[in-house]
Amino acid sequence: MSSSSVLTDDSRLSWLDRQVYKLESFLNLVSGIVIFFLVLLAVANVLGRKFLASPVPGYVDWTEQFMVVFAFLGLSYCQREGGHIRMDIVVTALRGRLLWLAEFLSVLFMLILTTALIYGTYYHFDRSFDLNSPMWSRDSTIDISLPIWPGKAIVAFSMTLLWVRLALQLWAYGRAIRLNPERPVAVPLPEDPAEQAMHEAKVVEDRNG
Repeated sequence: MSSSSVLTDDSRLSWLDRQVYKLESFLNLVSGIVIFFLVLLAVANVLGRKFLASPVPGYVDWTEQFMVVFAFLGLSYCQREGGHIRMDIVVTALRGRLLWLAEFLSVLFMLILTTALIYGTYYHFDRSFDLNSPMWSRDSTIDISLPIWPGKAIVAFSMTLLWVRLALQLWAYGRAIRLNPERPVAVPLPEDPAEQAMHEAKVVEDRNG
């Protein structure tokens, strides 16, 4: 049983939400695994420096590349779960269509901004990627010359997936404005602190068995 506040039903919107969520969950898992291996790399670097006088070659370069993975691959997952930080003092006081309209406008603004970011990130990826250059890259890190284009590709891909998530939420809030349900599907529902604590406790309970 999921501890998510996002409801589902038999609609096409909910089906699409669940399909995208599968990809988001997988990428979020990848981000967690990368963080784990980054911790191991840091331990190896410290121990190698202290006992063997030989730190991991290109440690800073590898760290930079790994940070892109866990910083961006989880963006869409966080948006779907409503895990981002937001100022919602006014929004939590709204109800019904007025609430869904406020959320619709907020997501619309994020969609417009994300569209601009997609253009910028793909432009920088294209400028970095070059099949005629060694390692297919015009740009590389300073120490061991790792190609930078994979990190730029991850950012562009993550922004594109976030755009898809925002488009689904825009659809969901538009549907909520039209139908005015008490609890719409495919969007994170507003929660008070008690509900948030209960869901967090549920997550811990599920993980412990």
